[in-house]
Amino acid sequence: MEPIRVLLVDDQVLFVESLRRVITSRAKDILVVGIAYDGAEAVELVRQERPDIVLMDVKMPRMDGVEATHQILSLYPDIKIMMLTTFDDDEFVLEALREGAKGYLLKNIPPEEVLTSIRALNSGVDQISPSVAAKLVHKALTSQKAMRPGGTRQPSPEWYHGLREFERQLLILLAQGYSNKEIAERLHFAEQTVKNYLSTIYEKLNVKNRAQAARKLLESGY
Repeated sequence: MEPIRVLLVDDQVLFVESLRRVITSRAKDILVVGIAYDGAEAVELVRQERPDIVLMDVKMPRMDGVEATHQILSLYPDIKIMMLTTFDDDEFVLEALREGAKGYLLKNIPPEEVLTSIRALNSGVDQISPSVAAKLVHKALTSQKAMRPGGTRQPSPEWYHGLREFERQLLILLAQGYSNKEIAERLHFAEQTVKNYLSTIYEKLNVKNRAQAARKLLESGY
């Protein structure tokens, strides 16, 4: 089987070199095809190497990661880009995902999780750090709808009306980072009941996990 070809993009030399050593030493199925130290260099290296996956920092000189993501996917829409950064600011997350990034991870995760996320992303599963996904879901479910020109509110998507009130409440608790057990205690349900309700909610949203739920909410304009 051909290895997963990965391009690393980060202006922090020590971090990105350390990440390359981790990948090279621990993952025989992942090949680092190059390192770029800013977004502009990343675009050029993508042209040359055509990686399967790009791990991209957000804030960099010359061209930031969001703009680089936009340019890369405009040229090569099949490449998967995963942001790997210290920033979990809502706007950075939203901009990156709107530009087509398939993942958003924070640098404080263990190295093995980075490798696992690369493999999962290569298999087509979006990767978003739980804390980031939680912020997106919580913001989406608790914020006011965007105002359209003329002062009318954007209608809720069809799936939102399909959620019962307690299901919305459960989803908010999940987004706030509570475990299934903690949710069960708060709502006075059995833990298995919470798991069953979550399965129902994911089915209604046509998603499989919290990361996909966050993207669903984003794409719905919340």
